[in-house]
Amino acid sequence: MDEILHRTDAGVSWIALNRPDAMNALTWEQRERVIALLDAASGDPGIRAVVVTATGKGFCAGADLRSGSATGERVAGDVARMIRLGAQRLITAVLDCEKPVIAAVNGTAAGIGAHLALACDLVIAADTARFIEVFVRRGLVPDGAGAYLLPRLIGPQKAKELMFFGDAVPAAEAARLGLVNKVVPADALEAAAREWAERLAQGPTRALALTKQLVNASLDADRTTALAAEATAQEVNMTTADANEGVASFVERRTPKYLGR
Repeated sequence: MDEILHRTDAGVSWIALNRPDAMNALTWEQRERVIALLDAASGDPGIRAVVVTATGKGFCAGADLRSGSATGERVAGDVARMIRLGAQRLITAVLDCEKPVIAAVNGTAAGIGAHLALACDLVIAADTARFIEVFVRRGLVPDGAGAYLLPRLIGPQKAKELMFFGDAVPAAEAARLGLVNKVVPADALEAAAREWAERLAQGPTRALALTKQLVNASLDADRTTALAAEATAQEVNMTTADANEGVASFVERRTPKYLGR
């Protein structure tokens, strides 16, 4: 059985974790495959949006701690290297993907699974989904960019509450906090993700990519840097065919037909 299911439909790359019996706990092989698919989406003009989801009742229960080898002596720096090359690469691949990425969270998203979802540009959750900062339950520090992502989404005080206690956050509460864009019935999740993804796939792809970069970078930039980046992005964007089409369609009072170029 393929541990990652992948298909492309109507310009949308659908990536699904597929270890339902393990609540989609993430293995090394799965992580590398997801990273490769996100990288491929950036460079493929035929892909104009991405959906990350999962099969079964869980979205991702975190890293599969049973899949690693316990043999051999641990050397100072090994753990930091593993995190840098593993969980952090996965989250970075989502943040840096040049196409908009939607998380369709079908069930429990815990640990790196929660961070995988929250790194996406838009998050749609089934009403049965839960988000859990599970690290404290294992005596661990949050990794996979959790301490970077959460304060930027919900502020430092609430982020510390979730990380200090490790309580499960139901989908409705996650939406109230601003972790989730939309909550839908479980049986409507795929349709909701498809609707948004196909809308994005019909949009001005390069403008969306530049917008994503501007928003992500603004969280770490001063005003002068952010405004300079904005001006540069608009300069670059105005060279695209879609920008010309957008302006022309406005002048001609017709619906634009964006090609993603």
